[in-house]
Amino acid sequence: MFKNPFVFFGRIRRKEYGLSVLIFFVVLCFFVAQIEESDNEVNIYMLTLLPIFWFRFAQGAKRCHDLGNSGWYQIIPFYGFWLLLEDGQMGPNQYGDNPKDLNYPNYPGGYGDKQPFNYNDPSNRS
Repeated sequence: MFKNPFVFFGRIRRKEYGLSVLIFFVVLCFFVAQIEESDNEVNIYMLTLLPIFWFRFAQGAKRCHDLGNSGWYQIIPFYGFWLLLEDGQMGPNQYGDNPKDLNYPNYPGGYGDKQPFNYNDPSNRS
């Protein structure tokens, strides 16, 4: 969990996304409280918020990828709730392997470690 949390490629599970949202809001509340207490150092605190928002959007993009969507979908209002509730796509998709490690041939359309059956291969004929 939390492998490369600041990159925008790959896939993550609901649990990691939920923890990311929780961490984001706790840290954001801490920084907002610090900004309200000090008048002089507002610019310094605003600069420290940049990595926090980068973390949040990177994790959101990876969760969108788990559902088979572009990372831009996370800017749709209330789509974050859908990211917390919807199960990811089974098997690999265009964004990477399933983070649940369920890349086995028993799901529809997937092959896992096996190659698809080739009907044109003469060795497959009996």
